[in-house]
Amino acid sequence: MVSERPLRIIVAKAGLDGHDRGAKVIARALRDAGMEVIYTGLFQTPEQIVQTAIQEDADGIGLSILSGAHMTLFPAVLEQLAAQDASDVVFFGGGTIPADDARELRRLGVREIFTPGAPLSDIIAFVQRECGHRRELVG
Repeated sequence: MVSERPLRIIVAKAGLDGHDRGAKVIARALRDAGMEVIYTGLFQTPEQIVQTAIQEDADGIGLSILSGAHMTLFPAVLEQLAAQDASDVVFFGGGTIPADDARELRRLGVREIFTPGAPLSDIIAFVQRECGHRRELVG
């Protein structure tokens, strides 16, 4: 039986990236769409992000990167998810990520990459679909 609680999503900022306006916009949009959102705050490590997801029984993690460190931090989160046997948590992200890098990150296992200007409705629909599907599989 699928839980009746709202989808629970971690919105995270990793590394030395101090620009969090976009993450806060996404967090608010997801909350307004009926999801429970846990915002980690700035300067989190991949380990902290994954531990938060596990402790909060999150359905998904959205990582925002504007610092250019996406090819280091996204794979590090994927490694932590695998190490903690939590690869079923839907991992997506966004930020200023070149198309070639976004393709590589998807190939590595990031479910989706949203770049600046992505419609909030697309992000919400993705999270509802993918995190809802994850819950059906593990629920």
